[in-house]
Amino acid sequence: MSFKSWINGEEDLLLNNLKTTRREDDHVKPLLTDEEKKSENSKVLNKIYNVEDNRRLKRFDKTYRVVAIVFCVLLAAAMLFTISYLPKVGDPDTPANSSVVSERYIESGLQETGATNIVTGMILTYRAFDTFGETNVLFIATVCVMVLLMLDEKILEKLDKTSDRIYEPDYDPILTLAAKVLCPIILLFGIYIVLNGQLSPGGGFSGGAILGAAMILYNAAMGFGKTQRFFNENIYKVAKITALCMYGLIGTYFYITGANGIDNMIPLGTVGAILSGGIILPIDIAVGIEVACTMYAFYALFRRGGL
Repeated sequence: MSFKSWINGEEDLLLNNLKTTRREDDHVKPLLTDEEKKSENSKVLNKIYNVEDNRRLKRFDKTYRVVAIVFCVLLAAAMLFTISYLPKVGDPDTPANSSVVSERYIESGLQETGATNIVTGMILTYRAFDTFGETNVLFIATVCVMVLLMLDEKILEKLDKTSDRIYEPDYDPILTLAAKVLCPIILLFGIYIVLNGQLSPGGGFSGGAILGAAMILYNAAMGFGKTQRFFNENIYKVAKITALCMYGLIGTYFYITGANGIDNMIPLGTVGAILSGGIILPIDIAVGIEVACTMYAFYALFRRGGL
């Protein structure tokens, strides 16, 4: 009768008849809500680090606050002290209002720098140290972005389809043809601007921006695969570090000789020719490489997380 009832679905033979034993290591934890999870995490942290009763941690926290306040007060005091020594606004004897500096740039710039472009001669010779600082800013900015956004190639390969980092641009005949035609022209124009910075408006910053734009256009049209054939992470590192070191070495030599009144061994060249301007041409090349690499690196890192 029981079997027939079980077949007909009228009775469950196992109900109230199945005996089970619980193992000692079988701990079934109920599902926790978000509030309970936060509470559990807080308990674990307090148990491990003893946040509430840790005297060393409390002492460090108080010391950190005091040191931060003292540092800010000292920094503000140093800045105010420095400002007190600045010349008064409108004082005719200050360098900003004096015509001595500008007259030196205009009257002796061509003879001393060999550059027909007064602006380039000023920023890459008289104020080359300031320009070197600006170039270092570009280098540091790129390093910071790489630290924050750069992904390993293995991670890029494991990304799922929800991430657009793995996608390359679809073949677009118009964009591809335009890139093939325009990129060589833009690159040549950028090189021209870099090499003629001492002769005409341009130089490393503007020429490097043009070169970087050409590389970004090529990458947007062709994709990272084809771009990495001639410009990958290793080439980027070599080019960027070499350019910065070249600028630093040339600038250091120029600073030392100039500060000690020693004639430097770098000839000014023939005025009006490409090989002219003394240290201006190699520094322009270094700055152009630095700017181009920085622009392309920003685009690649924000787009894909890698070069």
